[in-house]
Amino acid sequence: MSLYGFDIVVRPRLLSFLLTAALAFAALVPAATQAVAATQVCVLACDTLDPSQARQETFPVPDKTLNGRRVQLHVSDADDMAWASIDNGSTGDAVWLDRSWDGGATWDGLLGKASIPSTWTGTRTLMYNITDPRNHKRGLVRACGDAAGVGCTNWVYPTVCDTLCDGTGAGQAAGDDQPVPSTTLYGRTIRLHVDQKNATAWGSIDTGGAGDEIWLDRSWDGGATWPDGSSLGRTSTPSGATTTRTTMYATRDPRGLLYGGAVRACGREASHNEGSCTAWYRPVPNRARAAADALMTSYDPYNGWWPSSWWNSAATLTSVIDFAKTTGTHDYDWIIARTFDQNKGVFPAGTRSSDAIEGDFISRSIDDSGWWAIAWIDAYDYTHDARYLNEAVTIADYVQQYWDTGTCGGGVWWDREKTYKNAVTNGQYLWLTTALHQRIPGDTVWLQRAKTSAAWYKASGMINSSGLVNDGLSSSCANNGSTVWSYNQGLAIGAFTELWRTTGDSSFLTTAKTLANAAISSSQLTVGGVLTESCDVGSASCDDNQKQFKGIFMRNFADLATVTGSSTYRAYIQKQADTLWAQDRSNLNALGERWAGTSPNQTDWRTQASALGALTAAAG
Repeated sequence: MSLYGFDIVVRPRLLSFLLTAALAFAALVPAATQAVAATQVCVLACDTLDPSQARQETFPVPDKTLNGRRVQLHVSDADDMAWASIDNGSTGDAVWLDRSWDGGATWDGLLGKASIPSTWTGTRTLMYNITDPRNHKRGLVRACGDAAGVGCTNWVYPTVCDTLCDGTGAGQAAGDDQPVPSTTLYGRTIRLHVDQKNATAWGSIDTGGAGDEIWLDRSWDGGATWPDGSSLGRTSTPSGATTTRTTMYATRDPRGLLYGGAVRACGREASHNEGSCTAWYRPVPNRARAAADALMTSYDPYNGWWPSSWWNSAATLTSVIDFAKTTGTHDYDWIIARTFDQNKGVFPAGTRSSDAIEGDFISRSIDDSGWWAIAWIDAYDYTHDARYLNEAVTIADYVQQYWDTGTCGGGVWWDREKTYKNAVTNGQYLWLTTALHQRIPGDTVWLQRAKTSAAWYKASGMINSSGLVNDGLSSSCANNGSTVWSYNQGLAIGAFTELWRTTGDSSFLTTAKTLANAAISSSQLTVGGVLTESCDVGSASCDDNQKQFKGIFMRNFADLATVTGSSTYRAYIQKQADTLWAQDRSNLNALGERWAGTSPNQTDWRTQASALGALTAAAG
């Protein structure tokens, strides 16, 4: 089977034998040690993982024969890691990995260097990551040996491949879009061309002469650096011609877990040394995927979250899973397990949150815990892995401890200190109790809790006379008149929609529609047809929490639109997607807080995740 231009060796029985043998071998051979201090990389696993734990074994480059010894590079694409071995050798022969972050110009050498011990004829290194998406670095690795002389295999994966691979001729492009202005230099016109469908690009130089040059730069961090992507496809205009172009280059490297590559076209007139470049640009295969690709450039696989906001990371994970479920895009599936595994434990205050995380995603902030429960239910629906549902139950059991009929007749407290009963925590609770009933066969307990919660919520007074949800209750258990936030409105819409879906009680659907109609008609949430927070208006700015509210609204509003089939609701969803795409997007597909594009605007991964919620809703 061929993939990325090399043959994959798919030999399950042989692989099983090799890995079993490696375990026995590891017990006899001294562990490989890292001879040169290199910064440890952690993606799906950390550098120095034992090869016995590899999920795959392929040999994508030819072996290197070195004075009769065989030096091999072993690669597990499933782990995005590699290791090296030397065989047919003698005591003292050595093997190691080199890893380069600049296309092979320089490298960290002697990684995992191991020497053949007495009485043995071979050894191998530990495993090292090939890529480093947290630091936006695309790596190359090779296996090297020392046996009365030093020799190395070829570097692995010098070519980036997505739908198309680096070096594909521009004549095979599915389209020719020129999304950024051209640049000129000594009368020459330098253009960036993009095949949006395949997320590839090429450059051209026109109105010139022989010797003029054109090339692409490719960056994995939005144009801040491009150590492995300088002067790609550098081409000279031939004699007698006035124009030339590069071949095409990919902007996504799914194998390397790098998705948001940016490109620019650069050129040089033959008789001058200086060059000129267009603006950087990220392609748009479709709106939602472009937003998700840009969002993934902020994910930290070392720690398994989007630094540094705890509950926002849970909501963002939910946005990514919703995107995957809606579009069938599986590129980012790996972050679900990585986020779970890296964050299930205990963290002192100040590490993940200002609060201590006490294990199982639980803290004194009840609503923070609730966002993680929602995320793991979404993960369970997508993966069918029972550990995610079990985790959601564990968190929901914790939240249940703070349902208290002694104050305001019911409702869940916002915090462990029992200082506030508010809309977000109780909207979460209603949604969670309903969702758990739907997923636990034979359940009656969570259903009864959901019905009790729904009755309390409607009678609590948090829904005002205009059908809008204020932030919470006062100390006298009355609506406190505090800000109407979109996420409170959305959680209530989603929770009552789910409870109607479960029970068939039309009163729940009526409540959901009343809340939705109020949201789209009230100037407190919708201005000029665009979903707007109070902190989107005038010179105000939203804090890190508020930046993500609208995406949560859109997720739940879309659920209601689906069950009702309402053309009004669908039109509202499309209006949000169209407006933010036209008014609130940069050349790098960064999406801001103000979907209408007004100033001052804010842009970061939280606003990106929120906008992704709207684009996913429209895609659905």
